[in-house]
Amino acid sequence: MALDGHVYTVPDGVQGFDANVTISASVARAFRSHGYRFCIRYVRREKHHPADVTADEAAALLDAGLGLMLVQYVESESSWQPSANKGAANGTTAASEVEKLGVPAGVTVWCDLEGVDVATPAQAVIDYCNRWHAAAAEAGFVPGLYVGYHAGLNPTQLYRSLRFTHYWGAYNLNVDQAPIVRGLQMKQSEREAADLVAGVRLAFQVDRVRADKLGGRPTLVGPEFWLEQL
Repeated sequence: MALDGHVYTVPDGVQGFDANVTISASVARAFRSHGYRFCIRYVRREKHHPADVTADEAAALLDAGLGLMLVQYVESESSWQPSANKGAANGTTAASEVEKLGVPAGVTVWCDLEGVDVATPAQAVIDYCNRWHAAAAEAGFVPGLYVGYHAGLNPTQLYRSLRFTHYWGAYNLNVDQAPIVRGLQMKQSEREAADLVAGVRLAFQVDRVRADKLGGRPTLVGPEFWLEQL
């Protein structure tokens, strides 16, 4: 069943969070009260994880007033080898899982690019990303790329060799590692004391949206009047 929400382009300065743990309805409301306006949750790659986002959780996030984007688990944060076949398979799985949640077309779904084996040829990484992009786009979603530590591509390749036009930078991504020309439209940061939510004990990172140098910003699914209530 489709989520009861609308697709929005996220305005500059809006703050959200990402977490690979289940967010209960009460915790979602607590984050909303603390000033967070969206949540980024995980979908599977191959096997299911206990903390994969569910349709019920997605609906609860929107009911709490939060917008939602999705990201797919990476194969390894330390050493894995991308390929064209993996990109097609993983992108297809990501799109399928997001569709099962009832997320409408037009929402940004993120490919996690980090931890690439240093011996992997750049072309293999490029092929992986572009095949992932094609699968997500064919399903009607907006493909985005999370650029993390050891992404396997340099800033020129990230911009000129990939189909992606939406980039999210990891907390440990240096400015000179971001795609040239376009840059980032969302940046992750490690949570600080002021970011913590009273009574909530879970691991999360903070994410802030700022239009990239070409004016690009991510999209999400949010509840009625989400934009008016920022």
